[in-house]
Amino acid sequence: MRRIPLSRRSHVTGFRPIAGEAIEHESALERDFVLLSTFLDASAVITSQPITIEFRDGARLRRYTPDFRVIWSSGQSELVEVKYRVDLRAQWAQLRPGFAAARAMARENGGRFRIATERGIRGPLLDNARRLLPLRKAPLDPATSERALQAARTLCDPTFERIVDAMCCDRAMALGAVWRLIARGALKVDLAAPIHPSSPVRLA
Repeated sequence: MRRIPLSRRSHVTGFRPIAGEAIEHESALERDFVLLSTFLDASAVITSQPITIEFRDGARLRRYTPDFRVIWSSGQSELVEVKYRVDLRAQWAQLRPGFAAARAMARENGGRFRIATERGIRGPLLDNARRLLPLRKAPLDPATSERALQAARTLCDPTFERIVDAMCCDRAMALGAVWRLIARGALKVDLAAPIHPSSPVRLA
């Protein structure tokens, strides 16, 4: 069982509910990593502090525990360390031997080890995940949904705003339907960029 310490600088302790399970985190960055991973792969299995690795560092016997194990729906397994870049730089000499041991263990078991920082976690993709993830299970009116899909099929160069305008129904209902269809993957946009009225939209 992961022990969550008292909050310190950059620490936001708690649990992120995913698919009925509570995944523990010790920082806001870890919380964001779990959210983003779940958004990218709803079937991913994420385990907090899954294993403690013992390794030799010179004459010393040391231990290192990665933050997460992620088993993606493709079957790929990853051990992941989540660190702010400033902490990674400041602690690199101390952390590096543990990272090397984790990389070797992961490779031996057909997986991989990686370090995730705010540079790879935070940005437009995470912003979109925060907005869209709660909408995946939101109710969706079938008739309004079909209006949106039909607009995406028939418009020459469909954008978010053009689809909403072409639906010929209450604008709030149209907006809600398009957002929900994007969240469910029935309509596709570039999730690595901010979503705005002129964003190109295509059918899945």
